[in-house]
Amino acid sequence: MTTSHAPAPASATSATAALGLDPDRYDSQRSIGYWLKLAYASMQRNLDARMHPLDLTGMQWGPLWLIAHRGVDTVAACVREAGTDAGAMTRMLDRLEAKGLVARTRSTQDRRVVQLHLTARGRDVVGQIPPILIDVLEQHLRGFSAGEARQMLDLLQRFVRNGESDA
Repeated sequence: MTTSHAPAPASATSATAALGLDPDRYDSQRSIGYWLKLAYASMQRNLDARMHPLDLTGMQWGPLWLIAHRGVDTVAACVREAGTDAGAMTRMLDRLEAKGLVARTRSTQDRRVVQLHLTARGRDVVGQIPPILIDVLEQHLRGFSAGEARQMLDLLQRFVRNGESDA
């Protein structure tokens, strides 16, 4: 039984070959995706621990931030911006509302639209989030030079743009 592989673009082949990736002998330890997943999981664990005093999880700060700083004012917009599904976002907003951080109201113009607002307590909590985010990021960037940190950000931004292109 033979396995055929679609040819990769020349530029991708050289980049993945430089990592030692081979479709016939795939090693996840050499995969950037694998390391991105581990990095994300590590940051989430640390955020969970650091957000605990605010009675938040590592995921719950996101919708609060979107409402406070990105102009997100509906459940649908929150779902779009967070890149999650409506059911998961509704459950998260249920928890944030139960904690007294978010209020939901029906739009007076369109009853199908649920508008989001931070409560006074929610605004207070959002103000405490940036130092935690910076501390967790500094923990993960320990030993990186300022140039390396900037380069990492630039490379990750390009990585995301490449993935979102129609190539």
